[in-house]
Amino acid sequence: MHAIEKILARNSGKVQVHAGEIVTAKVDFAEINDLYLQTIYSFYEMGGEKVWDSERAAFVFDHYAPCPDVKSAANHKAMREFAQKNGLRFHFDTNCGVCHQVMPEAGLIYPGMIIVATDSHTTTHGAFGAMGTGCGATDMATILMTGELWFRVPEIIQVRLEGEPQKGVYPKDVILEVLGRIRADGAVYKAIDFTGSYVDALNVAGRMTICNMAVEMGAKTAYMQPNQAVLDYVNRRAVRPYEVQFTDPDFQYEESYVFDVSKIEPNLACPSSVENVHPLRQVVAGDPVKLNQGYIGSCTGGRVEDIAIAAQILKGRHIAPYTRLVVVPASSEVMQECMQAGYLQDLIAAGATVTTPGCGACLGVHEGVLAPGEVCIASTNRNFPGRMGATDAQMYLASPATVAASMVCGEITDPREFL
Repeated sequence: MHAIEKILARNSGKVQVHAGEIVTAKVDFAEINDLYLQTIYSFYEMGGEKVWDSERAAFVFDHYAPCPDVKSAANHKAMREFAQKNGLRFHFDTNCGVCHQVMPEAGLIYPGMIIVATDSHTTTHGAFGAMGTGCGATDMATILMTGELWFRVPEIIQVRLEGEPQKGVYPKDVILEVLGRIRADGAVYKAIDFTGSYVDALNVAGRMTICNMAVEMGAKTAYMQPNQAVLDYVNRRAVRPYEVQFTDPDFQYEESYVFDVSKIEPNLACPSSVENVHPLRQVVAGDPVKLNQGYIGSCTGGRVEDIAIAAQILKGRHIAPYTRLVVVPASSEVMQECMQAGYLQDLIAAGATVTTPGCGACLGVHEGVLAPGEVCIASTNRNFPGRMGATDAQMYLASPATVAASMVCGEITDPREFL
């Protein structure tokens, strides 16, 4: 069996499971973000009285942090009251950051677990050898009542990444390359197992970036076999024992894709689809793409490593006149580390606006939304019409290095010129 199948088998009390099978499995941790007040309504409508385990569920206030309007404030109030009533051990309020960042930091994510959250980008936790997947409010209410949920065992696609990257090529460029080939519907309700020498050598941040965007191919979950960097990270933080799962050597993948990372260049996902991927050099070879805003943040591109490379490029420089750069650290821990290293100070001196850790403008609600007709380059994970504001605004997705270099020039620019 694949490691994902072993996780599902263990948590459903089975010796073996196979692709296509429906199982009911125990959930090791459940997370509800502040978009999903309906979870509480559904919980009570279905007869719920008490959360099944007060140490295995948490609310994270990240999409509306801090609240931009009365409605979101009222939602937070109701969620806090529910969390207090149920005595939840873990609660992440508006001072904490993005759910997919704060949960690993709190030691709640570890190899071999099932983590379900009301957010599609829960595939991020495959970076730790966990099975992470998203669900809606009704399914989450079921988990809060019973600690279990049904799963269809997914077919598994191998994406093998071999080789070393060129200078100026980052994990975001690599996952955009994968997206461009597999497309937005190439892995619907399947799992993607990222393997190869590139993955083996990746740090935790890079692994999270790649697994995060597996869902942009329709994947139900993602997986990477934990390396030493992951095990060291988890061992420093884990709140409970864990068991690493290994894929059997004779496991047969449904499909396999192989990428030579050494041949990948800086990439862009151009408007208005994540699969509309082109090498950066092709875009800059045409007419200049003038920018109104750059955005560095989110569960894809707001970690220390992302902010550090932006600060390296922008230190001693300034963003172009009449443009703006919004920087949103993924968590309070990330923000403090970046402050201690001087990264945020360098970015502020370069003209950047630094905002509260959280999702920020990634969902188009506050802290950097786009006006009609504006053009933005972002380290986020989606560029659909209206994603960050006006429906006719244009969004390009790129690595934090490309975002920073582009903001120096006020137009999309190859970051290798600054490295």
